[in-house]
Amino acid sequence: MSGIHHSLCLIALATLAASSASAHVTLENRQATVGSYYKAVFAVPHGCAGSATVKVRVQIPEGVIAVKPMPKAGWSVEAIKGKYAADYDYHGTKLSEGVKEVVWSGGKLPDENYDEFVVSTFLTGGLKPNSMLYFPVVQECEQGVSRWIDIPVEGSAAHDSKSPAPGIKLMPKS
Repeated sequence: MSGIHHSLCLIALATLAASSASAHVTLENRQATVGSYYKAVFAVPHGCAGSATVKVRVQIPEGVIAVKPMPKAGWSVEAIKGKYAADYDYHGTKLSEGVKEVVWSGGKLPDENYDEFVVSTFLTGGLKPNSMLYFPVVQECEQGVSRWIDIPVEGSAAHDSKSPAPGIKLMPKS
């Protein structure tokens, strides 16, 4: 009986280790089409080592424009603007600057709860189909910070990192 109990404990520990290792900020929809709108839903499944989340910062990658964050009850939202590396055509209008980062703050997401932070975007036609596009996220907590900012080098996978940035696979426009 103790052999079975020991095996069950090992399985439980392995499951717990695997679930905590994979519990990072992710995107709900992990594919999007180049040259179309994309609703980025960032899932925050936990705080920082037991501490509540009080701020979420999302960096908007180059080639992602027309960014509009969704307000959250109890949180302030700030859209930080800057110049783009290139000019983009957006429905006949030339855009040379726009939102480069979105910050939600002032709320409190306890470690034992889950929530989503949403941004509406447009993925420009210049983005490369069949590649990955990453949105680095910094999660600030009452005590501590989790930086989900690692972008894998070509040929490696996001799951190889302990702090992977959420990403989407860019699909060609049909």
